[in-house]
Amino acid sequence: MADTITIARPYAKAAFDFAVEKNNVDQWLEMITFIGQVTADVTVIDMLKATTGTAEKVALLVTLGGEQLNVNGHNLLKVMAQNERLLVLPEVSVLFAQYFDEYNKQVDADITSATELNDAQQADLAASLEKRLARKVKLNVTIDKSLIAGVIVRVGDLLIDGSVRGKLARLSNQLQS
Repeated sequence: MADTITIARPYAKAAFDFAVEKNNVDQWLEMITFIGQVTADVTVIDMLKATTGTAEKVALLVTLGGEQLNVNGHNLLKVMAQNERLLVLPEVSVLFAQYFDEYNKQVDADITSATELNDAQQADLAASLEKRLARKVKLNVTIDKSLIAGVIVRVGDLLIDGSVRGKLARLSNQLQS
């Protein structure tokens, strides 16, 4: 996997720099995300491996991409096909999304809650995280009743465990020490 990320990085960076230069980062994000999802499909991977010519591979992806891909997207596919790098498009889309988040000073926060969070609670949590992280925060909330109460917040490498289950585990560890 590290090899594919290494291969994908220059393509993602070049596409992102081009998108910033042309001031259409949002459109590129949609386009790259779409083609990344398409090329992650096993059937498409098999079709790309079975197709021998560069032009045929590009034509296949352009057909599958339809109106989602603009001329610049076609050009990216041509360059990647010429270098036999089309199979790393899913990784290109992941890296592009990371560059996009960094550019917009935005981060995804995975919130695991014991109970459903209402809109006000989500807004308060997002505001607290935005203040702490100095970034816009997008919350991805899931429910896990085994937490008993409270929430667990994951943002990149940061983990904040405010759950009762986590507190009980820490207390147990302290008592055993």
